[in-house]
This record gives sequence, C-alpha cells and structure tokens, in this order.
Amino acid sequence: MAIDPPLTEVPPLAGFTVGVTAARRADELGTMLQRRGAVVQHGAALRIVPVADDTELADATRGLIARPPDITVATTGIGFRGWVEAADGWGIGEELLAALGAGKLIARGPKARGAIRASGLMDTWSPPSESSAEVLDYLLDGACDGRGVDGLRIAVQLHGEPLPDVVEALTVAGATVIEVPVYRWMPPVDIGPLDRLMDGVLTGCVDVLAFTSAPAAASLLARASERGVRDELLTALRGPVLSLCVGPVTAAPLEAVDVPTVQPQRSRLGAMVRRLEAEMPGRARRLPVAGHWLELRGHAVLVDGVLRGVPPAGMALLRALARRPGRVVARAELLRALPGGSGDEHAVETAMARLRTALGEPKLVQTVVKRGYRLALDPAAGPVPVGGHCLHGDKR
Repeated sequence: MAIDPPLTEVPPLAGFTVGVTAARRADELGTMLQRRGAVVQHGAALRIVPVADDTELADATRGLIARPPDITVATTGIGFRGWVEAADGWGIGEELLAALGAGKLIARGPKARGAIRASGLMDTWSPPSESSAEVLDYLLDGACDGRGVDGLRIAVQLHGEPLPDVVEALTVAGATVIEVPVYRWMPPVDIGPLDRLMDGVLTGCVDVLAFTSAPAAASLLARASERGVRDELLTALRGPVLSLCVGPVTAAPLEAVDVPTVQPQRSRLGAMVRRLEAEMPGRARRLPVAGHWLELRGHAVLVDGVLRGVPPAGMALLRALARRPGRVVARAELLRALPGGSGDEHAVETAMARLRTALGEPKLVQTVVKRGYRLALDPAAGPVPVGGHCLHGDKR
C-alpha cells in the first residue's frame, strides 16, 4: 500500500537559496523571499546613477523645455517622479511640467498614470497590458492624434534600460524621438558581492537567480566573461539553477543565449515571488524511504514534513544517492561527488555520519558492507515519484 506524503506547513521556499541581482528594491524583494522561507544572497549586478547627478538627463530636460514634445510616454511611476523631482532640484521643474502639459501624455501603466496625475498633469491613455509594445501600436495606428506620428516630437522616458525597438519603429515612421534616461545603470562600485553570488551559482550553493532588469542579466553575463567562467555559468543556468525574471524584457538577454526563464504573468515583484513559490516545491524530489517521506530541497531536506538543514557535503552525498534511489552507490563515486576534491574515502564516512545526524533518522541511509551506501527506498510505496529538477543532471 502506498504511503501518502505528509501535509506540512513548511514555507514554500524553505530550503532554497535565492540570489538577488537587483540594485533598486533589492531589500524589498529579499524581504518577500525571506518571508516565504528562502535564504537570500545579494549580489547587485548594477548600480543606479542618481538622477540629480545625471548631466545627460539634465541636458534632455532642458532640450524638451526649449522645444516641447507633442507626445510624452511615461514608462514608470518612480521614473517620472524622479524626473520631476530632479528638475525641481535644478530649478526648472515648473518649466518641465508646462512643456509636457502642452502635449499629450501616455502612461504605460497605472503607476506611471498615478505619477503623472500627482504632478498636476493628465494622461491621455494607458494600455491595459502595461506593455511598451501596445503603446507603440497605439502610436503607430494614429490613435493618439488621428494621423500617425510622422513629423511629431515624442519624448520617451526610459526606465533603466533602452527601448531600441520602440525608438527605431517610431523613427522609421517619421517621428523625432527624444530618449529621456531618467535613471541609468552602471557596473557596481564593489564587484565582490556579485562575484560571490556567481561563485555560489557555480558551486551549486544557489538554486535560483532573480532578475528585475535586462541590464542586470547582461551585466552578469559580461562579468562571467571577464572572469573566464561564462561557459560554466551558462551550463548552470541551463541546468540546475532557475532563472526567475520579472518579465519578458528582463528575460531577453538570458533567452538570447538559450537560458530558460520563469516569469509571472504580470511584471510585478509580488507576482514574481508568487510565481517562484508556486514553482519551487514542484522542483523538489520526494522519495518514500524507510517508512518516511524524504524531500530534497536546495540546502535542506524535509523528513516527514520537518525541515532539516544539511551541510553541503551531506547534501552532495544525498543527491548522489537520490539519483539512483534504492541502489548501491560505491564509495569512490560518492567521493567524487563531495565538494573540495578530497582523495580520501574516509571523507565519505565522515560526511555520511554528519548527514545521518542532520537527517535525524539514521536508517534512511543504509551501509552496504564493502560496497557503499544506498537510500533505503520503500518497495511497498509504489513507483518512485518523478520530479526533482534539483537532482536531474545536478552535479552539485
């Protein structure tokens, strides 16, 4: 008779390590992940140039005051507010609002619309999908002014990353496009946290990398190339490590190099975290072992629904055993699975003793004299459950 898996109250992300590459709102994202049980490792791939210090933004703003745009596209609420606040700091805030108010304003989403109205202006339209592609279609179809964009001056407030497809399409259609870089990305001043996060990915200590901007993804790949580990990083991202992206624009640099991504339906941090908490439990491997249910997560194990932390060496052994549950795995093979590259099989015995202690149930792993070790798979529990992305092809 099959054993039913226990019902537990373990947080959905407990036992998993999530790397956060964001600079902006990194603490907010990290807090949401920790509330759901994740261990969070920060490694900002970028830094934001403060808008008040951005001479490129100042020059674009003064140019728009001198020649007001026919249409302004606000892509983010925080970006539009920051733009107005920076202009106030330069003593030209009222002039900027007057220039923008002389034309039509389009808000890409509700937050941008709220920022426009908070400034005392009024938006003309906002797309239901909150996508730049729908904004572009609206402009090219002439819905904004009834005649298309030929001959119009259009200001596009960027949101930390360029929009080359939008700018090119509007330019080809005859518009003069003024790009307004409200905040720009630069490499981090201290590259150490990003390198440590990357090392965690390469050594199997990170289960998920979270991206909230395309430049962060591109920066990570560029840094991997500088360090000479790009191929190894791509192998990890195409295999055991999940790439979580806030939306399709963010995912583009990764998908361009054949890295699969997971995205929420709506490009929001909350939706991103909910998508992850729905995804990760299904990526764990569940096995009926010695009258108990064993669930392998990133750096921990659930034994009958109780979360137990396991040292890295013990997790390496457990993964090696779980790839062939019920079968004997030789000491020599387990030795190769251990981190550190030790050549002494005594290291296997030491790590195995610590693993059994961590699991709290010594009989889960059986010693087979002169041969090796095996998971004591329950033959009466039926077919071994399929799943566990953290295990298939995992060399950690």
